[in-house]
Amino acid sequence: MDEQAVREFVDEAQSLLEASPQMDEEATKFRLVVPFIELLGWDTRSTEVEPEHTVRMATGKTKVDFALLLGDTPVVFIEAKPARSTLDEDSVEQLRSYMRQELEVDWGVVTNGKSFEVLTKGNDGRQEEISLIQFELDDLKERPELLEILSKEYIQSGKSDEIATQIAQAGEAILHLQENKERVAKGLNDVLLDEISASVPLDTEAQATEFVDDLISALEEQRRAIGTTPSPEDEEEVSTPEIEEAQDTSGEYVIKIQDGETTLTIFADDNQSDVMADAMNYLIESHNLISKIEPLPYIPGREKAIINNEPASPHDEQAMRAFRELIQGYYLDTNMGKKTKKRHVRRVADKCGLNAKFEGGW
Repeated sequence: MDEQAVREFVDEAQSLLEASPQMDEEATKFRLVVPFIELLGWDTRSTEVEPEHTVRMATGKTKVDFALLLGDTPVVFIEAKPARSTLDEDSVEQLRSYMRQELEVDWGVVTNGKSFEVLTKGNDGRQEEISLIQFELDDLKERPELLEILSKEYIQSGKSDEIATQIAQAGEAILHLQENKERVAKGLNDVLLDEISASVPLDTEAQATEFVDDLISALEEQRRAIGTTPSPEDEEEVSTPEIEEAQDTSGEYVIKIQDGETTLTIFADDNQSDVMADAMNYLIESHNLISKIEPLPYIPGREKAIINNEPASPHDEQAMRAFRELIQGYYLDTNMGKKTKKRHVRRVADKCGLNAKFEGGW
């Protein structure tokens, strides 16, 4: 995926959204979704992209906004919603119902130009439409490879199916750990006690439970982010999930807040979560961050609150399991790997018109 083309698409889309935040569905399709399809490598001026594709339902005929075709066969459905709206389960279910009628359509996208949800039937024979990944327009600058799974090249070559399998396997591992967390944590604790003295002043049971929680979080992050061969940093994050305050101290972590090339301030700490909180406090106090992300809770994705005025997230009970109390009575979720911490710091710095640079142990 051409990173420069992705950045240009995001910049143009954000400009259009700022100029016309109340875009209706037709404007959203023309201004945001058609360029999105072209970015994926599909020729919107050819017969491989069919607007208003007819879908035969049990109750009659309906139309999906766009069908992407290989030859004469539709393989991807794209359903557009107005930019002024939010994606909800009804939007996703509508796309599922369309995909269910076309056996060859293994992929679907529902989007309002700001948020995107990708569905697939998978290749396990169940033909069940599952939600594979969700991402925001802002995410694409840092993770342009998220789009590769929908590109004409990847779908035509079968690479998209390979990625879907990897994500599904990660999902199965997450489900297994969630359903068997107590048993897995007990087994891990038993191993630890066999290797070290039980008299060591450390609550190994709590650490084992927290390790399993962090492993689940790391797998969830990998499931969301998977799309290309993981970088060494990604592999390290999945294979060695952080245990808050225990494995988070491997070296000095440095965050520089910059305005262009000018460094405004530098934060350094042996603990990732603490230095992340320091940077957030600075942005709150010196650059009025809260006004840039209101209303709270600040949820850059679909469910997980990153900043809130209480240590809780309304839609994700796993969020805020680890947190830092910020100035002015706010709370920062730190229950995430270092790659995700970096992404969120960059995102909020950008909302303040600034840049964040990471050095040291990052």
